[in-house]
Amino acid sequence: MSKAYIIGTGPGDEELLTLKAKRVINECTAVLYDRLVSNNILNYLNEDCEVYYCGKEPGAHYKTQEEINDMIVKLAKEGHIVGRIKGGDPYVFGRGGEEVIACREAGIEFEVIPGVTSPIAVLNYAGIPITHRGIAQSFHIVTGMSAKDLNVNYEALAKENGTLVFMMGLSNIDRITSELIKYGKDRNTKAAVVMRGTSSKQKKVIGNLENIGDKAREANLQSPCIIVIGDVVSLESELSWYENKPLFGKNICITRSKEQSKDLKVELKKLGAEVTEINSIVIKDTSDKLDSIKDDLSIFDHILFTSVNGVNKFFDYLVKEKIDVRNIKAKVSSIGKATTKALEMRGIIPFKTSREFVGEKLFDTIKPFIKEGDRILIPSSSKSRPFLAEELKKLGAIVTKINVYDVTKGEVKNTKAFDEVDAILFTSPSTFENMKEMVGLNKIKEKICIAIGPITNKALNESGVNSFVCKEHSQEGFLKEIKDILKEVH
Repeated sequence: MSKAYIIGTGPGDEELLTLKAKRVINECTAVLYDRLVSNNILNYLNEDCEVYYCGKEPGAHYKTQEEINDMIVKLAKEGHIVGRIKGGDPYVFGRGGEEVIACREAGIEFEVIPGVTSPIAVLNYAGIPITHRGIAQSFHIVTGMSAKDLNVNYEALAKENGTLVFMMGLSNIDRITSELIKYGKDRNTKAAVVMRGTSSKQKKVIGNLENIGDKAREANLQSPCIIVIGDVVSLESELSWYENKPLFGKNICITRSKEQSKDLKVELKKLGAEVTEINSIVIKDTSDKLDSIKDDLSIFDHILFTSVNGVNKFFDYLVKEKIDVRNIKAKVSSIGKATTKALEMRGIIPFKTSREFVGEKLFDTIKPFIKEGDRILIPSSSKSRPFLAEELKKLGAIVTKINVYDVTKGEVKNTKAFDEVDAILFTSPSTFENMKEMVGLNKIKEKICIAIGPITNKALNESGVNSFVCKEHSQEGFLKEIKDILKEVH
């Protein structure tokens, strides 16, 4: 059944998306999004969803509001569940009301999903409370975009003791400040401008009503910005928190599959980074290839796991086929910390594990324990290197390598997202090769490139990409080293 959702997605930080918005976005079969939507929001779409960009750049609209209204109605009449995805809240200078009226007039069922509004969230992230006991008991939010033309009552605003917030008003900042001073607002009243609040590009200037315009120009602030005027600005030095995080100001692109990106994304955001998630690889389950050996699992002397995906697909298969894990008599070994942790989560303590995430190290670790005639199972990716199997065969082992998953290329949902990135983490040669196809080698070369290990680093270098390589070849190593790597560059 067709329906239109007018969805507020918050001001920039993806984690300010509401639970309801996340659920509804995943239900949509067609979405229209604008330029203020956070980089990762489109990752919550289902794979078959149609995506339309209708961004509004200052002075250059890709689509007029009337065209957007018509498109929502057209898509809904075609039977789609339509999501009109908007930054902030649809009803706070978001023109959501016009879109709802268009739906109502066309007889389209609709629902409006509120979003965290930027005048609240952006000031919070800038360390400026919009109200504060004893300082500001009220606030007024005014559209600054039309401050020249609309009948803004500056005389009344100048007399207010509460906080004044002007949205989208950077181009009119001199008009706003001069009018307030003209009608009696003290020219020394504290003021601030916050650019792209809650994102990695957040930047702010602090001044007073008389000099804030000059300070914004000196700092080269660009739209979108919020102007805040009032005594609450004086609390900024005490209440700032976001800008104090160690990775504040950095946008880091992670290229793993969606399943593998979750933990790393959370840890990077805790450090203050904005994370652009581009799932360059998609994991396709091919564990049914284990059918050929499912009745012979007890014959293996060793099982070697070379990835987290290999662990998960193998043990998920056992569960699906109702195979008792006690049938496995083999010694189980693993490569790297993440794979070892995945095994431990399944209740398996590895016989041996290599510290580094490379096949050579696992071979060196396991070699002393391999006897001629040993049967070895390697559940792995269809694109995994043949090194481990070949070297074990040279020792006289009987190796069965089964591809329990395929790695295919993902797609970029938000084509503008990559422009914001400062650094990219590549976790395998396949993530790099796929990213080359998805965004282009030249664009990759513009970024700080980090390889999780030497094999990945070799792939980057062979394509002419200068890169850093983690000393500890793991996610934990990357998290420990990322601050120093970024310092080295800057």
